[in-house]
Amino acid sequence: MSRDTPSADDLLERQSRLTRALHRARELQPVSVGSTPARTLPHQGKATLYRYGPEQGLPLLIIYSLVNRPYILDLSRERSVIGALVQGGISVYLLDWGNPGPMDRFRRLDDYIEDEIDRAMDTIALESVSKPVSVLGICQGGTLAVCYAALRAERVRNLITLATPVDFQTPQDTLYRLVRHVDTERLVRVMGNVPAAALNAVFTSLKPFQLFCRRYLALEDMDNDDEALRAFLRLERWMYDSPDQAGAAFVQFTRDFYQANGLAAGTLRLCGEAVNPIRYTGPLFNAYAAADHLVPPAAAKALANLTGSGDYREAELPGGHLSLFISRRAHRGLYPTLVEWLHRHT
Repeated sequence: MSRDTPSADDLLERQSRLTRALHRARELQPVSVGSTPARTLPHQGKATLYRYGPEQGLPLLIIYSLVNRPYILDLSRERSVIGALVQGGISVYLLDWGNPGPMDRFRRLDDYIEDEIDRAMDTIALESVSKPVSVLGICQGGTLAVCYAALRAERVRNLITLATPVDFQTPQDTLYRLVRHVDTERLVRVMGNVPAAALNAVFTSLKPFQLFCRRYLALEDMDNDDEALRAFLRLERWMYDSPDQAGAAFVQFTRDFYQANGLAAGTLRLCGEAVNPIRYTGPLFNAYAAADHLVPPAAAKALANLTGSGDYREAELPGGHLSLFISRRAHRGLYPTLVEWLHRHT
């Protein structure tokens, strides 16, 4: 037997620790998410608009992805992107897209931009009086933020993108290889909105060993650590708490961004206009993760040559997709840097 091969006693001990961790995890349920106080603001769209922090801070609108819930940005006090921004003197506004209903199958990306993002900017402009509004886009929400900055450049003071794809056909893009020949229009004709469970199955299939085996086996190290277990359960809750996708918007995003690569190719049209990111000339901070399997670095780095920004900054962090939001390194380095950058550019 190799020295690296665990003995029968080792395996029994590991099984015992894993069993204790699973029992304790059940006792700790349900876990709470959201540690930063928020106020709901009047909003004419279907989304919910939240404000975190004081009115007199620098206004920043967060545009999150349509495919996940935004509370990963405020999972706990120790791992809160929103909390870090608020503590830095930023008035954070967040659009929560909610759950698409049956009639939302006809909602397009144009509707999300005009009825949600643009109207939210109206509300923020009224609240912040003369302070210019910055935009932070995350993942797919970052792609929408880039499109919004291209269409309404005069409304965006600063643009920040985290884990944001703009070139959807880079060599390492597994999602592109999966959807490049998929007839999403036919899919939506049959299903209406796209069920969250179907998309979750696709995302987890991209890294099955890490997202299943390795992740759950790590529980044995948490058998006597309630805080680590709570952090695990919060992330677990977020991973499988996804909304359905509005049918028409899903078709648009798959067809126009992945299959046609319209944003990078310069052929994209939204809201009756050509989407030309060169129109945005303001400051731009673009951060991405080196080992991101959903948004490969090349897909995000392409933004450097896409806009007209004369003040472009780029940051690559180690780790995968979620490390940008929950890792110690990001909270110790990236978010203090973003706060300082926003103050300096506003």
